[in-house]
Amino acid sequence: MNAQLALPLRLSDHAAFASFHSPGNDTLVAWLKQLADGGAGPGAWVRGGGATGKSHLLQAACARAGADAVYLPLQEFAAGPASILDGLARRRLVCLDDLGAVAGREAWELALFELCNQLADAAGILVAAATGAPRDCGFTLPDLESRLSKLPAFRIVPLAEADRIQALKLRARHRGLDLPTDTAEYLLRRTRRDMASLYALLDHLDRQSLEAQRRLTIPFVRDVLSR
Repeated sequence: MNAQLALPLRLSDHAAFASFHSPGNDTLVAWLKQLADGGAGPGAWVRGGGATGKSHLLQAACARAGADAVYLPLQEFAAGPASILDGLARRRLVCLDDLGAVAGREAWELALFELCNQLADAAGILVAAATGAPRDCGFTLPDLESRLSKLPAFRIVPLAEADRIQALKLRARHRGLDLPTDTAEYLLRRTRRDMASLYALLDHLDRQSLEAQRRLTIPFVRDVLSR
C-alpha cells in the first residue's frame, strides 16, 4: 500500500451522524449517509461558514464508511507538499476539508485535479468542503474548478438559537452526559456562541465533572468557568 495512505490523522470520537443536530440539513445528511454506506454517486461539495459542522459531517461519513475512507483537513497540510494526496484514490471515499486553504497554489491544484481524475477512473467518491462554492474559492486552474463545480452542492443551514441548545444537549447525551436545559442556556449566555467553541467547552466540562464527580449544574459550570 502507498505510504501516503498512512496519514497521521484520527477522527474525532464524537464526529458521528448521531451527534449532529441537523434541522434544515436532512437532505445533506441523508446523501452523505448513502455515500458512506456504499451508494453510488459523484460525491458532494459542502459549503458553510466557520463552525457550522462541515468537518463534523465529513468525519462522520468517514467513520461510517470505515477503512475504505479517508479524511484530510487541508488546512493542516497546506504548508507541506501536495504529494500528501498521492494514493488517496485507492480509497472508495475521500473527504477533503478546507479546500480554500490550497486554492491558488499550482502544485496543490494540479494534485487535486489528478486526484479527481483518479477517483473518476476508479469509481471513487469525493466529498469536499469549503466556506464557499468552487467558483468562490480562488482556484486558478479552470479544469479543477469545473470538475469540482459538477459535484452535487449543499449549503449547511446554520443553527438557530433554540437549535444550539438542542445541539449541545444531543452532543452531551452522545457523551453519556446529562446537560439540563437551564445549564445549556447559561452556557450560551456566558461563553462564545459558535458551536465549535461550545463543543470544546462541553468537552472540558465533561472532564471536570468526571474528576469532581459532579453533575453539570449551573453552580458547577459557573465554578469551572471562573477558574
